[in-house]
Amino acid sequence: MADGVEQCIPVATPAGTYQVWTKRFGDSPTTKLLMLHGGPGATHEYFACLEQPLPAAGIEYHAYDQLGSGRSDRPSDPGLWEIDRFVDEVEQVREALGLGADDFFLLGHSWGGILAIEYALAHQDRLKGLLISNMMASCPAYNGYAREVLMPAMDQDALAEIKRLEADDRWDDPRYGELLQPHYEQHVLRMPSAQWPEPVQRSFADINKDIYVPMQGPSELGMRGNLENWDRTADLGRITVPTLVVGAAHDTMDPAHMEWMAGAVQRGRYLHCPDGSHLAMWDDQDRYVGGLVGFVRDVDAGHF
Repeated sequence: MADGVEQCIPVATPAGTYQVWTKRFGDSPTTKLLMLHGGPGATHEYFACLEQPLPAAGIEYHAYDQLGSGRSDRPSDPGLWEIDRFVDEVEQVREALGLGADDFFLLGHSWGGILAIEYALAHQDRLKGLLISNMMASCPAYNGYAREVLMPAMDQDALAEIKRLEADDRWDDPRYGELLQPHYEQHVLRMPSAQWPEPVQRSFADINKDIYVPMQGPSELGMRGNLENWDRTADLGRITVPTLVVGAAHDTMDPAHMEWMAGAVQRGRYLHCPDGSHLAMWDDQDRYVGGLVGFVRDVDAGHF
């Protein structure tokens, strides 16, 4: 696949075969990075800030919209939105792109981090390196951090109204988004939301709520969907491939937990973004890109 050329890949599922969208940037015989976006149900677009610096650093970068998201097919079968089915999808995409243990790096951000951990536990023999960005290894711990650290720092009247709207299933009420805006501007992307980069706004506006709400819950303020009890803290020691864990000081996720994760895998490194939030690739970009590139180069050179 030529640089910048899009490719749709057929993915077999229990509900039939669907097409998922990918696009390649750069060309490297040894370093091919597949990106797993968050949401669930967001799009590849919020990674746009990496499309130039990664190929410039010699990293072949593959953008990818998961099934149900972005430019990929959007089936309506709720039975498709299961972790194991997504893991199988990633494996089919890997195979179609010709990625393998001599060149395949996998980066998962947010929900994509859950998916990357699950993929590594199932198929790490296919991986050269793993990158877990802005995702804790336990949703119960994520909820504890939201409850004990983030919520007490919020305007308490606004928080009470948020909880009332959620109790009434009014998560799509414009007032709900308005109340969450200050939280998002502090912990998702640290700038006024009206100034969020266009690719971020586009990705968030296009989020598939038929996936996001059942899996994540109505907002980024903790996990209340069917991922609520997901926890792989006891299994991280099974991950043997070189692993970079990225955390940020102002994230929705606990940076101390993510630093712990880097020590829990067998060959881990922690990258801290002191000025970053959940989208640290935007609001602490130099550290994020520099740490990612440094990790990949060290793995390629056998220094890990």
